[in-house]
Amino acid sequence: MTVTKQMSIGEVLSLNRGTAHIFMEFGMHCLGCPHATAESIADACAAHGSDPDALVKKLNEYLQQA
Repeated sequence: MTVTKQMSIGEVLSLNRGTAHIFMEFGMHCLGCPHATAESIADACAAHGSDPDALVKKLNEYLQQA
C-alpha cells in the first residue's frame, strides 16, 4: 500500500508500527493522541510546520524496504 497525504497517522501506524520514528523525526511526538487517528498527514504537517511531501516520501521509502 502507498501512503498518501490524505491518510491519517493512525492508518499508517496500523500498516507498520516501525513508521513511528519517521513521524517523530518530523515533529509529531503525540502519536497516540486523538488527532493522530482523525486528521490527515497533510493537516498534521500543517499543524507541526512539516513538509507533507517529504514525510510521505520517507514513509513510502521505509515501507518499500520493510
